[in-house]
Amino acid sequence: MRTRLIFVRHGESVHQVEGFVGGPHGCQGLTDRGQDQAHKLASQLAGNLAVDRPLVVYSSVLRRAVETAQPIAAAFGIRPIADCGLCTWHTPSYADGLPIATFQADHAVEGGGVFRPFEKGNESWAELVVRVSRAIVEIAQRHQGSTIVLVGHSETVESGFHALAAQPLFRAFDMEVAPASITEWTTEDDTTRWPPARWTLRRFNDTGWWARA
Repeated sequence: MRTRLIFVRHGESVHQVEGFVGGPHGCQGLTDRGQDQAHKLASQLAGNLAVDRPLVVYSSVLRRAVETAQPIAAAFGIRPIADCGLCTWHTPSYADGLPIATFQADHAVEGGGVFRPFEKGNESWAELVVRVSRAIVEIAQRHQGSTIVLVGHSETVESGFHALAAQPLFRAFDMEVAPASITEWTTEDDTTRWPPARWTLRRFNDTGWWARA
């Protein structure tokens, strides 16, 4: 019984292009290019994704992820489910809408790192990874044997390597996750078992949008 997790990073966003913190109130969604990416990705997934098991679509609650998830879910005749656990950094409310450079420079915390936030009131990297990893694992357990599309952020995709591949919190490598890219993991194991299921990375940061599938 195969469980399939397909991570999708949101399409190009306004906050990404203009360089400001896009929190729950500050996020202005996708750019026109990002909207086009989301609809093309939805079309490619619907045309090339062989679904021989139940399919569900989840997204973070931030507008840019929701706007990416909506056409994907619509292509399969279902509704996306919003889950705050899949969000990027839970930045403090005062930072929402600030230029990223200002937030990082004017509100920096001395000694920020894995277990200590880089900015005042922000999550630490460890807190983010635990929150997102828990959401990933719980969704995988809830929909065992299904194909699950998780629409989120670069940090959502990165957290998959911790949740599914047991990577240490301080990895020995960095990764670049492109807008509207796909990363896929599968397992034949029981996702509720202990020790944890063993997952296989099928593709990472694929922007071919299944045209080669």
